[in-house]
Amino acid sequence: MSETNHSMALGHAANMEPSPYAIPSRKLAMWLFILSDACTFGAILFAYGYLRTASADWPTPFKFYPSILNVIIMTFVLITSSLTMLGAVAASKAGDKSKTMRWMGITMVLGALFAMLHIREWASMIGEGVRLFQNPWGSPLFGASFFGITGLHLLHVISGVIAIGVVARKFSNGSLSAGHVESTALYWHFVDLVWMFVVPLVYLMSIARP
Repeated sequence: MSETNHSMALGHAANMEPSPYAIPSRKLAMWLFILSDACTFGAILFAYGYLRTASADWPTPFKFYPSILNVIIMTFVLITSSLTMLGAVAASKAGDKSKTMRWMGITMVLGALFAMLHIREWASMIGEGVRLFQNPWGSPLFGASFFGITGLHLLHVISGVIAIGVVARKFSNGSLSAGHVESTALYWHFVDLVWMFVVPLVYLMSIARP
């Protein structure tokens, strides 16, 4: 490179502004995904709220036992899984691979347990006659909205369990870093947060009246 070109390159580099993003690209990408996914869930929950308000015969089929009790257990399982994922992040930053794998494994088991409890609830609802566009209690849109919201969340849970498994395996062999574990944890915490909105809107507001 000539002296003139070298001086121009140095001058250009000196005039460049530093990046406004102080986080790794993988974490930024995860935050952008979470924001876009939050808009999706927000729109769906808003539509559910509108349908519920606009329908005079919106059903309230959930009894404390077994439906609400099952939801309480599911919520406890999901919150606990977020805590175990925090343990995995802390262990990965400390460089403790065995402890990271243990915490991520526990998180996967809890996520799978949540999914199984959810599928059991679906089976119970289907057994009572709830379908996508019919149910034995009132507005036929209840089934579509219920299965749509809870199904989308369940899909996120199952995807999260798979993602945690992949990241855990690659972290154990050194091909991924603690930053990847942290980014995966952000997604898992988002799934947990969404459930905190689903429970009161879909379940608690639809408890069967005595």
